[in-house]
Amino acid sequence: MAHCVVPAAEEILDKEYPVLDKGFVRLVDYFGGDQRIVQSARVSYGEGTKSVSQDGALIDYLLRHQHTSPFEQVVMTFHVKMPIFVARQWVRHRTGRMNEVSGRYSIMKEEFYVPAEDKVAPQSKDNKQGRCNEAFDKETADKIIAQLVAGQKESYENYSELLDSGLAREIARINLPLSLYTEFYWEMDLHNLFHFLKLRLDSHAQYEIRVYAEVILEMCRKVAPMATESFINHMNEGVNFSGEEMDALRKVLAGEPNPLEGKKLDRFNEKIKTGVQL
Repeated sequence: MAHCVVPAAEEILDKEYPVLDKGFVRLVDYFGGDQRIVQSARVSYGEGTKSVSQDGALIDYLLRHQHTSPFEQVVMTFHVKMPIFVARQWVRHRTGRMNEVSGRYSIMKEEFYVPAEDKVAPQSKDNKQGRCNEAFDKETADKIIAQLVAGQKESYENYSELLDSGLAREIARINLPLSLYTEFYWEMDLHNLFHFLKLRLDSHAQYEIRVYAEVILEMCRKVAPMATESFINHMNEGVNFSGEEMDALRKVLAGEPNPLEGKKLDRFNEKIKTGVQL
């Protein structure tokens, strides 16, 4: 099988999909698709020896049983623009390969992320790393946004003055805030990309990175639709049960009392009720 061309993926190449107030995602290139996955799995077979339904069943089997190497045959390259605080979360996924714009070589643009009113919320009382679901009232949110914008403006003015004074770019940039936008090229195979999406599509992920993951998920649908649907079914919308939970589930199905108690029982019930991994 020669180069794998996916018409739906070809249609979105280099198209800019806006994210947040000034960011975007572009699919720059891709290598392989669903057919590359099944060809890799059936290394001794040629294209056309199986039906589309059989290909889909094979992809589903591979992902369900965590036979992940065929998914590594599919690679996608993105051009992304995002605030630096999002990028710092992004690079935690170390299996990706990236090349970022450098503030040592370039003068950074005056582009900062300003959250919308409905995203300005107090610290959550039950989530140490996140915000509440309910935002501040409009008056409070507007005041906070004005403070953020004023700080960004002052920071960039200072940056510009330091550059004009002759200070090296690599030093002048150090006081710029995390809300500054950055850009980079990012390449990742589909196996690791699904792991990225599983974490960053989760409701507990920060909103500002979750919206990027949502755009990338739709791009994955274009490149490898069968693999992406299998990912959604088994990984993104599925949950795992521990051995202890499986034993409890068998007893409940057999009409016996649930042996779990306390927080273990709460987690068990919440998994079944919401489909959220806890």
